[in-house]
Order: sequence, then C-alpha cells, then structure tokens
Amino acid sequence: MPMAAEEIVAMIRDAIPDAEVEITDLAGDGDHYAARVVSPSFAGMPRVRQHQKVYAALGGRMGGVLHALQLTTAVS
Repeated sequence: MPMAAEEIVAMIRDAIPDAEVEITDLAGDGDHYAARVVSPSFAGMPRVRQHQKVYAALGGRMGGVLHALQLTTAVS
C-alpha cells in the first residue's frame, strides 16, 4: 500500500521539527514523490548528511512502502 504525502510530511517534521516540507506526487500513484526539505538544522552539514537525516526520519520505509523519493534539501 502506498504511503500518503501527509504521512511523509508528518514523519519528517517529527524528526526535524524546524523543517519546511513540500511534497509533490510525481506520478499520481502515491508511490513516487519529490520532497523539498528546508531546515536551519542542516547548516554546516554536507548535502549527503542532510539527505541521510531525512531518510532516517522515514524510518526504513524507503524502498518498501515508499518506493521512490526525489529529495532536495536546503538550509533556511
């Protein structure tokens, strides 16, 4: 069963409370999303670490319930 965009947003915000999260359903199937996550907590982190922090927030759902996530991160 696909993961709802609202669930993705909630999981990211639970782990990164100061994050601004935008989710786009890329294929209209609830299975392929793009996420833009902007957070001051990313300051000083390399982009790969920022992405790891977001993936950790999703608690292992990547590749399973959440099939694909195109991720963009930035510091606010």
